[in-house]
Amino acid sequence: MSISVIIRIVAGGLFLLCSFTQIPAQEILPRHVTPATVKSIQRGLDYLAKQQTTSGSFQTTQDGSTYPVSMTSLAGIAFLANGNTSTRGPYADQVRKATEYVLSQAQQNGLIAAGAENGRPMYGHGFSLLFLSSVYGMETDAKVRARIAKVVKDGIQLTSSGQSPLGGWIYTPGGGDEGSVTVTQMQGLRAAHNAGFTVPKGTIQNAVRYLELCQTPEGGIRYSYHSGNDTRLPISAAAITCLYSAGEYESPLAEECMEYVYGQFKNRKSGFQSGHYFYLNLYASQAFYQAGDDYWDAYFPGQRDSLIKSQASNGSWNGDGVGPIFGTSVALIVLQLPYKFLPIYQR
Repeated sequence: MSISVIIRIVAGGLFLLCSFTQIPAQEILPRHVTPATVKSIQRGLDYLAKQQTTSGSFQTTQDGSTYPVSMTSLAGIAFLANGNTSTRGPYADQVRKATEYVLSQAQQNGLIAAGAENGRPMYGHGFSLLFLSSVYGMETDAKVRARIAKVVKDGIQLTSSGQSPLGGWIYTPGGGDEGSVTVTQMQGLRAAHNAGFTVPKGTIQNAVRYLELCQTPEGGIRYSYHSGNDTRLPISAAAITCLYSAGEYESPLAEECMEYVYGQFKNRKSGFQSGHYFYLNLYASQAFYQAGDDYWDAYFPGQRDSLIKSQASNGSWNGDGVGPIFGTSVALIVLQLPYKFLPIYQR
C-alpha cells in the first residue's frame, strides 16, 4: 500500500493522517524490502489480527496469559509499524482495540499492568508507554487523545518515581535495577518525549549513568550493576538504542557498545545467535539501522532472509520460548523498520 500524508492542526498540536491506496505493481519498495518480505509481513500481520481477543488483548499460549499488557503493546506496535492508525489502514480495528485494552489496564498509581504480569509488570509498563505514545500522535479523537495523555503522564511519573538510586529499574517499581527493564523504560520515556510529553531530564541522565556503571571491560553491558562482568549481548544491543534515544550518539559508551555488538555480529559462525534471539534482534536491528547504511546493509538482508525462512506456515514466529505473539510482533517490527512509520525507530 502507498500512503498519502495530510497534516492537520488541532488543539494540542500537529498530527498526521494517513490514507491508504493500492500500490501499483511497479512501485519501488524501500531499500532491502523484497516482494518476499512484503508477503511475509502480510502473513504475520494476518496471523496477529486473528489472535486478538474481543477485549483487545493478545493472549495465545503462555505469552499472552502471562504478559497480556506486554504482548498487546508489542502487537500494537507491529501494526503501527505497518502504517496503521486507530482509524486508517487495514488493521485499524486491531490498533483501536489494542489501545482500548492497554488504557483499561492503567492503575491509579500510574502503573500500566494487568495483575502481576508474572511478577514483572515494569516490562508491560515500558512497552505500553512506547505503544500509547506512538498512538497519541496519530489519534484523531479528542476524547481518546485526552485519555491517552493522562495515562502516559501518570506512567511517566510512575517510571520516574520507580527509578533506583543507581538510575535503573527492575521488574517492579522501586525494587532495584537490571539492564533489560532499564532499556524498556528508557525507550518508553523517549517515545513519550517524541509525542510532546514532559520527561524529567534527570531521569534520563540517571539512566544513562546506570548504563555507564554497567559497562564491562569488553565494552558491552552486564545484566545488572551487581552481577559481575558477564557481558550480555542482547542488553548491550538494547543499550545502544537507548543511548541514541537519549541523544548520546557519539558518547564513548555508545561507540564502545556498538563496537562490541557489531564485532559479535561480524564474527558469527552460525548466525547472530543468543539465548534471547528475538529480543537481541529487536534492539540490534534498531541500533544498526540508526547507526547508518554501512551497519544496516551488513545486517538486514541476512536477517530478513532468516526470518522469512523461519516463519511458520500459519504466519507466526515462536519467539524465545515466550510464544508466537512475542516472536511474531518482534519479527514484524524488524522487517518493517525500512518503512519508517514510527519516529522512535527512525534515524
